[in-house]
Amino acid sequence: MAKQKAVIASIPSRIKAFITDVFFILMPILYITTYAVLDGKNEFQNNQLAIFITNFLFGVIICLFQSIKAQTPGYKSQDIYLVNLKNGQKLGFFHALLRYICFVLAGFSLVGICLCFFRKDKLNLHDLLTNSAAVSKKQSI
Repeated sequence: MAKQKAVIASIPSRIKAFITDVFFILMPILYITTYAVLDGKNEFQNNQLAIFITNFLFGVIICLFQSIKAQTPGYKSQDIYLVNLKNGQKLGFFHALLRYICFVLAGFSLVGICLCFFRKDKLNLHDLLTNSAAVSKKQSI
């Protein structure tokens, strides 16, 4: 029987990691788009294409981090890494992209956001759909 080297990361640490990624990756993209590319807040708010492109760019950058290092800056700050639940390896780019798309789609429903609070394994809908999970190293006592 193989030893388990990691456990599913805690919900608070995953939330902290996501907030960190938003501030380190998404906020600079939003700022540059709003003030360097467009002519301010009002123009950005009225430009759906700019909003889509900034969120898409954020997703691509997140997927690149996840596929190359298995960690985003937020995951690294919380000692979390992303793995495929089938083989324990890091995700490829397109698998990570599918996970991000599922994450965005799951965010449209209350069930998709809150599912981890009702499951023993703490997996969310996008984790279940893509058979991947954010894990942390198992604490040995």
